[in-house]
Amino acid sequence: MKPRRRTIFLTLVSGALAVVAALASGRAIAQEPEKDLKVPAPPIPPGLQWFNSQPLTMEQLRGKVVLIDFWEYTCVNCIRTFPYLREWHEKYKEKGLVIIGVHTPEFKFAKKAANVEKGAKEFGLTWPLINDADFVVWRAYGNRYWPAKYLLDHEGNVRYYHFGEGGYGNTEAQIQRLLKLANPSVTLPPLGDVIRGTDKPGAVCYPVTPELYLGHERGTHEQTLANTEGYQPGKSVAYKDPGKWEDGMVYFSGRWQNNAEAMVSTRPSPKLQDYLAIKYHALEVNAVMRPESGKPVKVFVTHDGKPVGKQDKGGDIKYDPQGRSYLLVDQPKMYHIIKNAKFGQRTLKLAAADAGMGIYTFTFVSCEVAKDASK
Repeated sequence: MKPRRRTIFLTLVSGALAVVAALASGRAIAQEPEKDLKVPAPPIPPGLQWFNSQPLTMEQLRGKVVLIDFWEYTCVNCIRTFPYLREWHEKYKEKGLVIIGVHTPEFKFAKKAANVEKGAKEFGLTWPLINDADFVVWRAYGNRYWPAKYLLDHEGNVRYYHFGEGGYGNTEAQIQRLLKLANPSVTLPPLGDVIRGTDKPGAVCYPVTPELYLGHERGTHEQTLANTEGYQPGKSVAYKDPGKWEDGMVYFSGRWQNNAEAMVSTRPSPKLQDYLAIKYHALEVNAVMRPESGKPVKVFVTHDGKPVGKQDKGGDIKYDPQGRSYLLVDQPKMYHIIKNAKFGQRTLKLAAADAGMGIYTFTFVSCEVAKDASK
């Protein structure tokens, strides 16, 4: 299966890691690299901010198997790998494995150390973490994907890589192979089973609406905005909803500020006339959102024109006394809006009751556990 991943918009210069530069022909997204891969890893640049650890160097890590994990705390594909990383950390930290999470930001607010640290705590990431705010480690590896994992042997060579979700069994097998190479007498536990049912063979994964970026920088490039007013960078624009929605496009109504990374509500909207709408096909819907003024923003959500049903609610949906479904956008993060009971094409509307609701991107999830036909 082709790995699901978020690709960076800007073209980055290839780094010192020769294997990635050499894989520009397309081998870089292979599920399994060559058996004989052995390339010296670049040094960890000095002067970076670390969490959960003092700064480490490649020299200090000699003798250890190191898993370099590139992640971003708003990235749904990264978030879905965290249960496996937590399990590997607990199983192998006393056996010689060191995980180093490299947080490289997709959005400007994700450069802020306090946001990274809060995200790491909320997701239970207790291993050493680097705040790679200026893409220093990213460029050193010539990396292009979130998430991306590079396994280093005890001599500091890259021996394996994996981009995107999936491949957990193979990655753990490679961890064990390198631990045995470092210490032939080490006693290792059995390989773990998959943690999520949707990662098991036979899970059903449907085609989904592609990720939708809403700021003018990405939105213009990917042509996601359907309003005839179009993007007007840096301006506050009054939009009129054309009323007929197509899957994979974004529709705005009311006045919205056009920022590079996000569209931002500009005024109180007691009648909820300032909204955005999409038609999509997926099982789950997430959105990266931020309270731009620092004050919480209430965002009312309707699903097929009605409050979100309890059977379809995501983890961040709340209900007011009138039974209306809403999100409280009180921090910059990915909000889990919809978890549909059944796959299908649906409509979603987000109406900002207040000024300062910034919306950056929608992401979609498609897999479910296969239903037993005998039941």
